Amino acid sequence: MKKAIILLSGGLDSATLLALAKQQGYICYALSFNYGQRHGAELNAARHIAEHARVVEHKLVHIGLDAFGGSALTDTSIAVPNQLADGIPITYVPARNTVFLAFALGWAEVLGALDIFIGVNAVDYSGYPDCRPEFIEAFEKLARLATKLGVEGQCFKIHTPLIDLGKGEIIKLGLDLGVDYAHTVSCYSADDSGRACGVCDSCRLRKAGFEAAGVADSTRYQKHDCTG
Repeated sequence: MKKAIILLSGGLDSATLLALAKQQGYICYALSFNYGQRHGAELNAARHIAEHARVVEHKLVHIGLDAFGGSALTDTSIAVPNQLADGIPITYVPARNTVFLAFALGWAEVLGALDIFIGVNAVDYSGYPDCRPEFIEAFEKLARLATKLGVEGQCFKIHTPLIDLGKGEIIKLGLDLGVDYAHTVSCYSADDSGRACGVCDSCRLRKAGFEAAGVADSTRYQKHDCTG
């Protein structure tokens, strides 16, 4: 059995990711970030998911990307859009996955773990550049060059088992693994209780995923939302 770092946001994808890593026999260490996002509901979800999965340890790291802003998720003066836009959306957080993976790499070295799981997706996603296979390949090269273990000949592996799956396929996989999606939060504008707005980009992708999977949407929505 090998140790693995699982990036756990509290959303649909990362909950599936953790369940899959456990099913594959990894000893799981979960890593979540308070990066200055608009709400903490997803972090509450991450705590619940990690506890339910009985990970060895769950770390919550504060990094404060809201100090820079530049995204609707870290700057409250920028509204979360309710419609899909062309190009990279304003919900993109500059360098977020680069920063997340760098922290995961540091903890992996301390633990002697060579496996890091991240739930990026290049099919049903919002066009974020740090969700592409090219980015993952480049980070693996960086890991070999920038770490003691890498210099000594060890190879870090960034696992992206969801990268080529549609949302519906991810949901089917998670349900087969026993994931309860009612306890996950994907919404960019969730309320304090974790209820979703139903109209943001992430909510639209999630809702379409349940429809594609042919299963009931277990998401908890705010009363004023439009879920149809």
